[in-house]
Formats: sequence, structure tokens, C-alpha cells
Amino acid sequence: MSEADRTLPVPSQTTDRPRASVVWLVRHAETAAPTMFHGAESDIELGEHGHRQASAAIEWFAALKPTAIVSSEMLRAKQTAAPIASALGVPHLFEPHLHERRVGPLTRKPRAEADHIWDETTRHWVSGNTAYSFPGMESFDELRDRTLPAFNRVVSAHPGGRVVIVCHGVVCKVLLLSLLRGYGPANWNTIGRVVNLAVSELVPDDDLWAARQILVVPPQVAAVNAAFEEVGVKKTEA
Repeated sequence: MSEADRTLPVPSQTTDRPRASVVWLVRHAETAAPTMFHGAESDIELGEHGHRQASAAIEWFAALKPTAIVSSEMLRAKQTAAPIASALGVPHLFEPHLHERRVGPLTRKPRAEADHIWDETTRHWVSGNTAYSFPGMESFDELRDRTLPAFNRVVSAHPGGRVVIVCHGVVCKVLLLSLLRGYGPANWNTIGRVVNLAVSELVPDDDLWAARQILVVPPQVAAVNAAFEEVGVKKTEA
């Protein structure tokens, strides 16, 4: 099966159709340059540690018995999802609209040069100005309007299924704050950090979703992280 054949059909925002029974929303593993901003404009691969993380996650996901794994089409998401899907013998499908946030001029900028722009952006979002964005970058509203239909398309394509969705840090956080009852942009900081391979387990809650777990790192991945800890290195997270 070609990658084109594994891309899901046209998006739908309908929420009253049958849906997946459980979704695990996952950030990809660590990239080859984890101290830089990448965004949608940088299709960077996983680094050596990222491949270790993805391999370590297989055991944890195997116990969950997913029926399908869906990822964005970006390399870092595909390379995280592919070994898990292969080991579990489940389909690996693609949802291109779940790509990372467009960051324009911040692409491949070190955190030291770009953190102030990101911090200013999230301050606006938390205060309610979700239309705010630095020139060339996607706002919270633009991200929500792109990713919610894509999420709905995935869950509608797997009625009753148990689906792992591997995408990107900012995308995960925007989706969580848009899908979960009682959450919104004001909870950007309080909901927690989206580190590499952070997982949120979601189940249907009327027309929204409820979280059984939010942004947990599988123990097997945490053990690998501890074994290869880089003290003082500030890596990207949402």
C-alpha cells in the first residue's frame, strides 16, 4: 500500500457520527535537533535518541491494543509511528492536516533566539487573544480551525476503534484545549508540558472528549530518557 492510499478522506467536522472509542494523542519522539524550533517548515527526522524513545514505547502501546495508528505526514511523526504500527501489526495511516504549527521566521532558530517570541504568543493566548500570532506564524484560532476537522476525520473513520494519533507538540495542546470539557486557551500553562512522546488518553464525552490521562510519558520511555539524560540542555516543548 502506498502512502497516498493510507491518507484519510476529506475532513468532516461532524461530531454526532460514530467515533473511535478511545484515542491516544501523542507527540512525536525527539528530533535530530531538539534545541531548535522547527515547525511545519522543517521536515526534520528523528535523532538517535528519538529512535530509542519510539522503540521503547512499543511495549507500552502493545498493552493498549490499538486498532490503528495515524500520524501526520511529517518525518518525525512518521518515524515515531511506523515502528509501533509495524511491531503491533496494525495499519499506519496518515492525516496531513495534523502537521506542526507554521512558525515562519522561527524555523530552525535556537530556543535562545526565539523563546521570547513564543512566550509573548502564549501570553496573548492565555489572556484570550487567540487570534494573535507573530507575522508568518499560525495563531491558536488558525491551528484549531485546521486541526479539529482533521481530528474529527480520524475518529469518524474508526467507529468503535482504538486509535493512536501521533502528531506534534503545539498541535496536541491546541487539540486538548479545544476538545476537553472545562478546558480552553486560558489553561495553556496549567494543563502541563508536551514533551516528546507525551500521551493523552481521550474517550468520548457527549459532543466533546474526556481525558483519562493527560500528557503522561510511558514508563519505558521515561527510563530511556533517564539513561541518556543531558543535564542543562533545554529542549523544545509546548
